[in-house]
Amino acid sequence: MEEPLIPVVLMSHTAHIRSHRKPRPRSSSALAMRAGVAGGVLGTLAVAGAAGTANAAEPVTQTIELPTLTADLTAQVAESAEVTQQAAADYQLRAERDAAAEKAAKQAKADLADAKKKAEAKKKAEEARKEAAERATRTAGRTTLTTASTASTASNDAVAPASGSVATVISFLRAQVGDAYVMGASGPDAWDCSSLVQAAFKQVGVDLPRVSQDQSVAGTPVSLSNIQVGDILYWGGAGSAYHVGVYIGGGQYLDAANPSKGVVIQDLSGYPASGAVRVL
Repeated sequence: MEEPLIPVVLMSHTAHIRSHRKPRPRSSSALAMRAGVAGGVLGTLAVAGAAGTANAAEPVTQTIELPTLTADLTAQVAESAEVTQQAAADYQLRAERDAAAEKAAKQAKADLADAKKKAEAKKKAEEARKEAAERATRTAGRTTLTTASTASTASNDAVAPASGSVATVISFLRAQVGDAYVMGASGPDAWDCSSLVQAAFKQVGVDLPRVSQDQSVAGTPVSLSNIQVGDILYWGGAGSAYHVGVYIGGGQYLDAANPSKGVVIQDLSGYPASGAVRVL
């Protein structure tokens, strides 16, 4: 007797085969452990994923920032070039100003020197003109006085002594008419009142003091009504006189009057003397 055939059913490789094992009860600790492991794995995967993402984005960040850095550098270079150019322009401007100032200073110095030369030349020309005018005035004055002296015949114009001392004094005084009056001067072309009298009497060997105060008491006092040619006249007190001259006769005297008149012959009546002394 033939055995009955058992039908065979082909199964798919994906078919689930139930386990014949009995399911074990899962404890809470096991579940917690598995949850922790799963969380750790997931955390690791998250960190790894983030790191991967960051690493993947890093080249992109560098690629984006590179043009920005290059633009800043270009701007800095351009700014530096502009500053350098401005500094060069400023330096050139200062150099031009310094050169102009130096040129102006040299020109001013030259102009000043030229002005000084012109002023000196003008001053010399003026001095020469004054000197010529003074010489002409002096010559004219001496000629006039010589003529007047010859015509003068006043009674008190006594003839000079035989020694000729008085005549010598008067002759010297007349020769100085027209000279300038300068305080403290003592000739030969400028005098003050006492230096002229001192120089005149020195011609005949009489040494008089230098100042008018001392000359007013240097000889024998004479009243003004008895004065003679060659007597010294003084103005002010005896011993404190402030001016002196010499009587030349005819009611006139010769003196170094003042800066405006110089050495002149004047009328005694116009400026009466205070007193007189006689030394010859």
